[in-house]
Amino acid sequence: MAKETRPKGYPKLRNYKPSQFMLPTSHYDKAKADRAVKFIENLCHTKGKWAGKRFWLLPWQEQLIRDIFGIVKPDGNRQFRTAFVEICKKVGKSELAAAVALYLLYADNEPSAEVYGAAADRQQASIVFDVAKQMVEMSPALMKRSKLMAATKRIVNYGNAGFYQVLSAEVGNKHGFSVTGLVFDEIHTQPNRQLYDVLTKGSSDARQNPLHFIITTAGTDRHSIAYELHTKAVDILEGRRSDPTFYPVVYGLKDDEDWEDEANWYKVNPSLGYTVDVERLRDAYREAKQNPADEITFKWLRCNMWVSSTVAWIPEQIYMRGNEKIDMDALEGRDCYAGLDLSSTGDITAFVLMFPPRDEDEKYIVLPYFWVPEETIPQRVKAASVPYDVWERQGFIQATEGNVIHYDFIEHFIEELGKKYHILEIAFDRWGAVQMVQDLEGMGFTVVPFGQGFKDMSPPSKEFYKILMEGKMIHGGNPVLRWMAGNVVIDTDPAGNIKVTKAKSKEKIDGIVAAIMALDRCIRHEGEKQGSVYDERGLIVF
Repeated sequence: MAKETRPKGYPKLRNYKPSQFMLPTSHYDKAKADRAVKFIENLCHTKGKWAGKRFWLLPWQEQLIRDIFGIVKPDGNRQFRTAFVEICKKVGKSELAAAVALYLLYADNEPSAEVYGAAADRQQASIVFDVAKQMVEMSPALMKRSKLMAATKRIVNYGNAGFYQVLSAEVGNKHGFSVTGLVFDEIHTQPNRQLYDVLTKGSSDARQNPLHFIITTAGTDRHSIAYELHTKAVDILEGRRSDPTFYPVVYGLKDDEDWEDEANWYKVNPSLGYTVDVERLRDAYREAKQNPADEITFKWLRCNMWVSSTVAWIPEQIYMRGNEKIDMDALEGRDCYAGLDLSSTGDITAFVLMFPPRDEDEKYIVLPYFWVPEETIPQRVKAASVPYDVWERQGFIQATEGNVIHYDFIEHFIEELGKKYHILEIAFDRWGAVQMVQDLEGMGFTVVPFGQGFKDMSPPSKEFYKILMEGKMIHGGNPVLRWMAGNVVIDTDPAGNIKVTKAKSKEKIDGIVAAIMALDRCIRHEGEKQGSVYDERGLIVF
C-alpha cells in the first residue's frame, strides 16, 4: 500500500466526539474505529489530481467512519445498521462508497462476506465498482487475495471466501441474498423501492453485524424511496423521530435557504476547496443566474436541494429579444438547415428552417411552418382556448383537409420551399414516419435522423438558449412559435444535461423541438467552413 504522509495543509479530524445519536448503553470502541480509518487511508484515490495518492479522509468523512464503525453495543456489534449520507456532487462519494465496500469485504471480520453494490442500472453500477476495482489493483496486499471479474462486476476475497457483487434494479425482484454489507450509490435514481426492499428487509437476518451504507445526492422525485429516507434522516436530525440503528447525514439546503450565498456553499459542501474547486462553483453560479435550467441544476447538484427535474425554460422577455422583422426577399437562395417534428396523424406537425449567420454581424434567422388537420381546429380552440382558428386565417398555421394530417401535402410544401431556399439538411426525429423520410430523400433532400434523448438534445438546446439570450436569433414574433416557446419544460439529468420534454410541457412545443434540431445542423456544418462553436469552446456542460 501507498506509503506517503498526509499532504501539508490537508485537514484532519481533531477532537473527535461520538455522534449525538449514540445510545447510553453503547460505547465508542477506538480500536475498531482506528482499524476502519487505517484501512481506508491505505487505499488510493483513483480520480482527479489526487489519483494514485493515499485516500486521506477529510474531517467529515472520518467523522462518519468513526461513528459507523466505532460506536458499538454491549455485545460489540455496531449500533448503526443503516447509514444514510446525502451530499452534493463532486465530494468524492464514489470513492468513499467504494472504500466502505472494500472494508466490509476485506477487514470486517465477517466469514463468507456478501457485500452488494446497488445501483439503478448497469452504467450507474459500474461507477463505484470500477473505483473499487482500481483501489484493489493499486494495493498489492489486496491483489494477493483477490480475483477481479470486471465483466460480471464482482470482486472475490479468497481470504474469507467473500465477494463484492454489483446489482442493478433489474434484479430487484430476486431473493435469497445473505447481506453482510450493502453500498447503495445514488439511490435517488432508483425507479422504485423494489431493490432496496429486497436487500434490506430480512436479507441480513442471518448476519450478526450487517451494515447498509447509502450515499446519494438529493433527487427530484418526492414520492421515491430516496425521499422517504431523506425525510426520515431530517426528522431524526431535528428530533422529531428516533431510530438508534439509523445514522443520518444530510448536507443540503432547505427550500427557504439562500442558494446564492457563498457561505451556504461551504455549509453543504464539506469537501469544498479540496475535491471541489470553489471557482468551478462560481462559474456554475454565474451560468445559473442566466438560465433557469442551470439554476435548477445548480440548486440540485451543487447545493443538494430537492427540486423538480423540470423547469419552464424560456422566459418571454428572453424569447422576445428575437422579435425583429425578417427580410423575406433577402433569404431567397440562401443556405439553411431544417428540423422536422412529425406528429401523429391527428396532431401538429412542425417544420423549421434555420438560416445561419454568414458573418459576425448577422444573426440566426428562424422560419417556422405548422400544419394541423382542418377538422380538429374547432375542437382544439374549445379544449385549450388556443386561437388555432385565428392563426390559420392569418397564415401562421396551414390546415390540411379532413381530420388527419396529409403528409403528401407537407412533402409537396417542403419540395416548394427547396426551390426557394437552399435546404442543405433536414433533421428529423428518428422515430418519425419512415415513408415521409423516404419521399423527401427521393426529392433529393439530405435527411438526417436526430435522437431526442439527453445525449443529442442537450448541446443544441443549451446553444439555442444562449443564442436567444444574446439576442442573436431572429424569429419575427411568429405567434405560434412564441406560444410554443412559453410551453417548453425541460428535463435535467444528474450530469447537468438537458432536453425539452413533451410529456411534461403544458402544451405543444413541436416548433421549438424542430428549431433546436435545425440549429444543431447549422452549428455542426459551420465547423466545416469556419470552425464549429462546439469545437471552439467545447459543449456547454455544467
